[in-house]
Amino acid sequence: MEKMLQRLVLVAALASTTVATQWPCSHMSPSATPPSNVNSVRPSDVAVFHPVGLDGHGTDLSNVVSRLRELMTLFNPALVGLLPEETSLYSPHFVGRSTLTGQVEEMSARLRNTQGVDMDKDWKLIPLFIQMDQLCACDPQQFQSALRDVDEALQLLNAQVKRAIVSVALWDGGPGRFHSKVCSCMEEGSEGGARLQRAVLSQALQESLEDLMVQRSWYGDGDDFAVVLQRAPLIAEPPSVSSGASLREASQQTDNLMVQVWTDLLQPPSGQPSADDKGNVISLPCPAEDRPFLRTEGNSPSRGGGGGGGDGASPLLDPLTGTEMPCKDLAPSPSTPTSVHELRPGDIKVVAAVGDSLTAGNGIGANPNNILEVLTQYRGLSWSIGGDGNLTAVTTLPNILRHFNPNLMGYSNGTGTQDTPQAFLNQAVTGAKTKDLASQLQALVKRMKNDPRINFESDWKVITLFVGGNDLCDHCYNSLLFSAETYARTIQESLDYLHKEVPRTLVNLVEPLYINPLREMHLDPSLKCPTWLIKIICPCVILPKEDSQALQMVNKLNRDYQRAVRELVESGRYDTRSDFTVVIQPFLRDIVVPKLPDGRPDRSYFSPDCFHLSQKAQTLMARSLWNNMLEPLGNKTAFQDFASVIELKCPTTAAPFIRTYNNSDYVYAGPAPTTGPITNWGSDFSCADLAPSDTVPTSVHELRPADIKVVAALGDSATSATAAKATNLLNLGTDYRGVSWSIGGDKTLDSVTTLPNILKKFNPSVRGFSRGQAQRQKGFNMALAEAKISEIPAQVQALIKAMKEHKEVNFDSDWKLVTVYVGTNDLCAYCNDQVNLSPQNYTHNLMLGLDMLYSQVPRLLVNVVELMQLDPVKTVMKSTIGCSFFSRMSCPCLINPHQGSPEIEEFKRVNHMYQVEMQQLISGSRYEGKEDFAVVLQPFLQNYFIPQVGVGEADSSFFSVDCFHLSERAHAEMAIGLWNNMLEPVGEKQTYNNFTYDRSKIRCPSEASPFIFTKVNSLGPVVPTPTTDTSTVSSSSVPVNTTPSNPECPTDIPVWVPVVVGVACLVTGFAVAGIIFSCLCQKKKEAYEMEMKGTGF
Repeated sequence: MEKMLQRLVLVAALASTTVATQWPCSHMSPSATPPSNVNSVRPSDVAVFHPVGLDGHGTDLSNVVSRLRELMTLFNPALVGLLPEETSLYSPHFVGRSTLTGQVEEMSARLRNTQGVDMDKDWKLIPLFIQMDQLCACDPQQFQSALRDVDEALQLLNAQVKRAIVSVALWDGGPGRFHSKVCSCMEEGSEGGARLQRAVLSQALQESLEDLMVQRSWYGDGDDFAVVLQRAPLIAEPPSVSSGASLREASQQTDNLMVQVWTDLLQPPSGQPSADDKGNVISLPCPAEDRPFLRTEGNSPSRGGGGGGGDGASPLLDPLTGTEMPCKDLAPSPSTPTSVHELRPGDIKVVAAVGDSLTAGNGIGANPNNILEVLTQYRGLSWSIGGDGNLTAVTTLPNILRHFNPNLMGYSNGTGTQDTPQAFLNQAVTGAKTKDLASQLQALVKRMKNDPRINFESDWKVITLFVGGNDLCDHCYNSLLFSAETYARTIQESLDYLHKEVPRTLVNLVEPLYINPLREMHLDPSLKCPTWLIKIICPCVILPKEDSQALQMVNKLNRDYQRAVRELVESGRYDTRSDFTVVIQPFLRDIVVPKLPDGRPDRSYFSPDCFHLSQKAQTLMARSLWNNMLEPLGNKTAFQDFASVIELKCPTTAAPFIRTYNNSDYVYAGPAPTTGPITNWGSDFSCADLAPSDTVPTSVHELRPADIKVVAALGDSATSATAAKATNLLNLGTDYRGVSWSIGGDKTLDSVTTLPNILKKFNPSVRGFSRGQAQRQKGFNMALAEAKISEIPAQVQALIKAMKEHKEVNFDSDWKLVTVYVGTNDLCAYCNDQVNLSPQNYTHNLMLGLDMLYSQVPRLLVNVVELMQLDPVKTVMKSTIGCSFFSRMSCPCLINPHQGSPEIEEFKRVNHMYQVEMQQLISGSRYEGKEDFAVVLQPFLQNYFIPQVGVGEADSSFFSVDCFHLSERAHAEMAIGLWNNMLEPVGEKQTYNNFTYDRSKIRCPSEASPFIFTKVNSLGPVVPTPTTDTSTVSSSSVPVNTTPSNPECPTDIPVWVPVVVGVACLVTGFAVAGIIFSCLCQKKKEAYEMEMKGTGF
């Protein structure tokens, strides 16, 4: 029975987050006779399971190994499996044995002393994990030390443990662990650069491990011992920002990693199904009938080579990187021009560049078989700014320009980061995103001004700006931060800075690369590209499946980036004076990856990671950029076929200048048409299916928007809409309830966006919304401006009374929607009353209110809106008395402390704990006992962003005159966020706000999903369930109160009083307990022994 329970636990664990296929396996029997050769061991033949290398890895890897052990027990229920908690990692014998060899010795001794283990006859499976979390790519000694430790451990296992298969795997605990280690080369640079460091280190260590296995002949000097290497590292990544189901994601990640290990343990089958777009289907493979054994090098020889070489890989040729200069007329202008539209190549005296790793030069000169060299920044070879050698050997824009002006300055030489002297005016940063341009440009301008060789005012400059790839790579984690609008605004801010600060400049704005074709390198496994590594570097581009909606979104955003920079320049914004212009260079708008004769992509154009570009590709980029500069606007090459021959173009007598809009006789399209001034914050509505259910539903899980007849709301000033339309300080105390996001009903949706105004499109007869400002028109808006969570039960009582007394409300049969949002006042006063306003008391009072609704109100759906992150509000500033004084009165615990102070950090922590406590309360089953009641957490404010109107300047139009209470504009955005959350399944709800003005953001119910989402109908189609009459609710409907009552404490008790009393009681308790314990010790011992005998353990 116990063994069967283990099987059910595993299947249930897998089924809770994923769909496991092909189980149970048809070939789970052991060999007819115990195998004598390691190449003929089936999973069912394994009698002992013992991992090595779990020390220091925390729970993530332990969970993976634990599930793997449970899986192995399905094949052999008698399996002896020891996991970290059972091997006493923290026992005195284990402390100090963190090396793999030390752990092998400990394991060997433990197995010899374990009852039921036959060291000579039992087949053993030993997963051996190597932690890369403590290694640093810039310390070769650490790297070699790790390999020596693995080698020594495997040799020791070979000597001490017979009949064993050792599965070696590299464990990467994720960015948090990696960054926590001291690594000198990681201390500076961007987040993207750090991620590249981590990914490349993983790949380099993986390749080095494979080389070690080959050198040692896979340690296979006998028939009873084998070593295999997992084909890819195990990588634990944090849950995505966009998902509210972090626990579910963590469990699903554990399943994915366990399946990865399991799949690599088996002989490789063919035709395994892959995960779908959302990763909801996990294929848990079975041993194949014709290949039923655990994988070894003997029964399944590896294909050799890692990510960089081996048989079948594309030939990595020495690229032709030089270019012949065909131009004859190399002379500058007779006199220094004063207009950028009369600029000849020979007039350019300074070159500069900003951007990301493609400009920093990562991996350009890397050895094709050395993945670590991708970390090297070959700035001297960079297409737009490098100056190594000369044009006959190294093709770059500066080396082309040096034929026209040998005294050109600014180009970079050699290798190094942007801070090194040889980088000069190449200020690109590895991993940089568009938001990082500001710091790059500031450093660039500073270097130009401080260099005595540069005449900042008189010298003509060409600055090349190319960025955006890393924004695309991370867009799926934060669609607002990496939106096309944000990209365009940041590019504009960067160009505005150059336009203001730098005279006599032509800016090459290179259109963002169309990145989709680069995916081809990772679709053909024969290329042996380290695809798993690129999934770390650029997950949002590489992970989506072909033809998936996610990939379509990437492609659209990529095109939107390109369109955005074109529209920006076409506006004429940067042609207000004769010595400055910005020119779009579009040669990367569409690209073709070159192919080999057999049709496969040619790896020689890429660095060893199959993502960054080799010198061969950078050569073509330099030629294309130069040619674009000489092509007139309106006729520039916007298509790059890397396989074609690109010859350098030359200035002509008729067209001797670098092309601009002026000397191309080109007319800008002008700025995009602007709409008139915004007169209201209404929304457009496009939903077609507005009908209610055919019959009044009896289940809350079958509730359509049109079925809702009553709306209500509970909360604080955010719901009472305090100061929402205030135009001066005298109106700060006014509640404009008619525009409240969750309950207001002023006018119509065309001019006022609120949840009731949206619902009125489905049911014009909906009741309960508030109007105007008068108290008599508040409807079922029970919110009070100064309310804290402790007042919610009183608001619930008042609401129930009001609904029962309302003549047009049928309390028993009408479907009701109540929205609850509260907690701002609790947080703002937390620093002054930490006892009563604790996160635990917050949840307790919320629970009391929900319990009352659950037990007393039939036919009810409750929206509990997750409390927003309040700390961004601190960035809202205006030089007015309202913002400087009244905001401090409204929220002293947030506004008064300095940014970055311990008080602010504590505020953030408690804010987060409020969110966590709320999530735990609602995610449980407390309110699932009735078919006509549901509570749904709407998390669109969980990660709160305030749009900016400048660098670091928050948009104050979302706030009232005190810079704290929400304006009507913010109420409209919150209404849209709440409504859209209601139409998103639980677990897939958007967890951040999108406060951008767009009248068309309101979503519609679909034919496939016509209901408002609850936890139940988010799991799949709802099966109608017969229900009883809910008009009379018995006491059995009340949820069991498992949380003890938390009485309020007087706020005037000094903090030290309960501490002293507690310590005194503790000392007294110890004394009494000691006396009792000494008397009953012997009796307890006898009773315990008798109890253990009785359990059968």
